[in-house]
Amino acid sequence: MMSDAVIIDGYVDEPACLGVPPYISPYIRTTAGVLKEHGYSVRYVTIDELRKDPLSVPKLREASVVVMIAGVTVPGKYLSGTPATLSELQQIGFMLRGRSVSLLGGPIGFGYSPQGGARAVKEAVSGWTAMLKGEPSAALDAYLSGGEPDGILSYPEYDRWAVLGADIISQHPFFPHVMCELETAKGCFRCITGGCSFCTEPLYGMPRMREAAGVWREVSALARAGARHFRLGRQPDLLAYGTSGTEYPRPEPDKLRALFTGIREAAPDLLTLHIDNINPGTIARHEEASREALLAIVEGHTEGDIAAFGVESADPVVIEANNLKGSPEMIFRAVEIVNEVGAVRRNGIPELLPGLNFIGGLAGETAETFALNKAFLDRILASGLLVRRVNIRQLMPFEGTRAYENNCLGMHDKLFHQFKDDVRSTFDTIMLERVFPPGTVLSNVLVEVTGPVSFGRQMGTYPVLIGIPQQLSCGTLLNTAVVSYGARSLTALPVPIQINTLPASALKWIPGISKKLAQKVAAGRPFAGVSDFRSLVTSEEIAPFLPLMEF
Repeated sequence: MMSDAVIIDGYVDEPACLGVPPYISPYIRTTAGVLKEHGYSVRYVTIDELRKDPLSVPKLREASVVVMIAGVTVPGKYLSGTPATLSELQQIGFMLRGRSVSLLGGPIGFGYSPQGGARAVKEAVSGWTAMLKGEPSAALDAYLSGGEPDGILSYPEYDRWAVLGADIISQHPFFPHVMCELETAKGCFRCITGGCSFCTEPLYGMPRMREAAGVWREVSALARAGARHFRLGRQPDLLAYGTSGTEYPRPEPDKLRALFTGIREAAPDLLTLHIDNINPGTIARHEEASREALLAIVEGHTEGDIAAFGVESADPVVIEANNLKGSPEMIFRAVEIVNEVGAVRRNGIPELLPGLNFIGGLAGETAETFALNKAFLDRILASGLLVRRVNIRQLMPFEGTRAYENNCLGMHDKLFHQFKDDVRSTFDTIMLERVFPPGTVLSNVLVEVTGPVSFGRQMGTYPVLIGIPQQLSCGTLLNTAVVSYGARSLTALPVPIQINTLPASALKWIPGISKKLAQKVAAGRPFAGVSDFRSLVTSEEIAPFLPLMEF
């Protein structure tokens, strides 16, 4: 028998929130809390599960209430989930019409765009009983209480619902390997001056800060439900946590230190604690306070973390036209400071590195823009600095943002793609080897795609894609050693490296072993030990991998 209420996760991706597997967004958990508070038993299902079993969709009509959370306001590429399309939202809404109370909420309220480079369309999605406006959980509570489906964020209520709905994570198809996105604030201080021209976060208004105690109670409830992976990702600038006032507030390191300490106490067995958005303009304008705040993060988080920088452009004309966060010099200085604090290694990998985001199609863009962007990245390479990843996207403008009407979409598509290809071929591979030298061991890699080459990632913020040249079952958890580099991915082998049993197709990836030599190694097995193996494989390239081998 169907549960009284069903939550359909259509997945969300916003500038300050991610809810695509293995992530689960705060919207899902607070929605579950509201439904429970109103006396419903709750079932959770993802859009991917419905795609795999289309016959299950009509059965949703048996539920008293169906709530779907969806909406993508930044373009992205995903490995283990695909956000709901507009046609899917319409089809599900039509299927539910007249039988269940069906409610649709999340950033889909801002509009829908199928991809970067296309203007979002804001329209009512047919078939649904109502659209949850504003904060989805608050709007749902208002509707179930007999009012209009319109909700204003109130953190005391939000905190209560977050705790009540925490155990919904056990129904996630990836559980227990689920990354719980945590909210600390909503809104943007930069809305004082309109914010970045393209960003939807200022549409939420001035920031409302969540009390640390509310975060701790939620983390405690999630930990009791089996959560071990957390990210402080639902805010536009973590360095602004606990501050107030200006467009670029001075960070308060003690508040961040207390936040992380409390999370650690609430979930003492956590395996991942990462962050997401950091405004490089904050760092450049408050160097010492930002350095102390970043040190507080490094003290409290887990290694392999990324501070995502919204650079968008290194062209001063584009920066001014779109009210971006800082000049190229300011952004470069912010990269330097994060490296000073976070490039130190723990368990073989850097603690905290910047990730850079660029956007094509912004107002003021010219051919010179792409040359300036590339020169900025070349300067980072030449300086010896570390950057964990570079995202290059095309503008996805939404109604209500200045970029919706004022942009350069479609004007430089060829140059955009040339720039992207150039970065992938001349920057990314070099930087990946710099961040993850040969033989680096990446622990607890979760296999998400199986095949002759299986693909997996660590749990974390923007985890690097790892190709493993073996057929492994999805859900396998293993340690791997880096052996080779692609544009945006690594090739790695399971650790310990089983020389006597690995197929030749995997052996050939080890530096110092060619395809031809791999056949000789396979034919010469079993080897008694390292000295026996080294009598055949003499290249010094193999040296970093010898301690990782087992015979």
